[in-house]
Amino acid sequence: MTRYDLRLRHPSGETPISVGDGVLADGSGDLQEWVRQRRVFVISSPSVLELHSAALVSLSEQAGGWHILEVPDGEDAKSVDVAADLWARMLEAGGKRDSGVIAFGGGSVGDLGGFVAGCFMRGLEYVQLPTTLLAQVDAAVGGKTAVNLPQAKNSVGSFHHPELVLAETRFLKTLPHAELRSGLMEVLKMAVICDAELFSVLERDLDRLLEGDAAVLAPVVAAAVRGKIDIVERDPLEAGERMLLNLGHTLGHALEASLDYQSLRHGEAVGYGILFAVRLAAQRGFSEETAGRIRQLVERFDLPRIQAPDADTLLRLIGRDKKVGEGGWRWVLPVELGNCEVVSGLAESAVRHELEVFLAELETTS
Repeated sequence: MTRYDLRLRHPSGETPISVGDGVLADGSGDLQEWVRQRRVFVISSPSVLELHSAALVSLSEQAGGWHILEVPDGEDAKSVDVAADLWARMLEAGGKRDSGVIAFGGGSVGDLGGFVAGCFMRGLEYVQLPTTLLAQVDAAVGGKTAVNLPQAKNSVGSFHHPELVLAETRFLKTLPHAELRSGLMEVLKMAVICDAELFSVLERDLDRLLEGDAAVLAPVVAAAVRGKIDIVERDPLEAGERMLLNLGHTLGHALEASLDYQSLRHGEAVGYGILFAVRLAAQRGFSEETAGRIRQLVERFDLPRIQAPDADTLLRLIGRDKKVGEGGWRWVLPVELGNCEVVSGLAESAVRHELEVFLAELETTS
């Protein structure tokens, strides 16, 4: 087994992060010690439990109390109503300040589980066991937790770091092609932000990665996580540099919201957002050769065709995004491969024009 052991240092301590095929079994000693004699609430979804619940049996035998709390699959889990229901169920089951939460699932479960843990009894310890590629390379790492409001994604949340992250790449074998594609788009995002070598690996191995082989995926997951750790450690509360991790998310979140979180997976929406960011960057002198490499790689992902809304709708949704400051929109734009910058002050008229052209091109190719 190839295992990658990483560590994220943050203001409240350190979070060990292990990535690889077999790390859940191999690293279960630390996890068993954490659950021992503790009341544990496992937040997960029906589809994940059906596929992977057997992996938790040995842990359940060590816990002082073991409660499975099912939530809906996907973005439907990330609501204030679902969070309130979980808090009520935890209280009824005897949850205390020294209870613990395990977020066992994809990115939505991880975001919700961390938020629920961070607020219940003013904060419980929790562990991330991400089961999707998107969660392993992004959502489970960095301490961001959140739920959605109808008007905007991730608009209610907090920073609450897990005690431990075990990214078991063996789980990725069960993912459908579209889920792998969505997760790998977040890897591509990290490559554009800070790792040109990782970008070349994606260019070379994308077809094999999309097949879901755990051994091939493990070093790619580890590279993406390592890049995120470097940025988060320098800017744990997203006061500056960490905003770079939002490459592709400004338009991506607006697309997701405009389509009621139904037509696009998160990584797919980010893919469209990256294409638009490249377009904006080109207006600021970004290399056409490098822009072409990024576009060609994104095109190999074969993103689902969408009936995108009009520019006015998307710009209104962008205005509600949490990444917008009092000074207006902030865009993450590539400067060169492996280097991006946060740009504010772009004229709304210029952004509108580029967005209208971009949407017209999408309609032509649909």
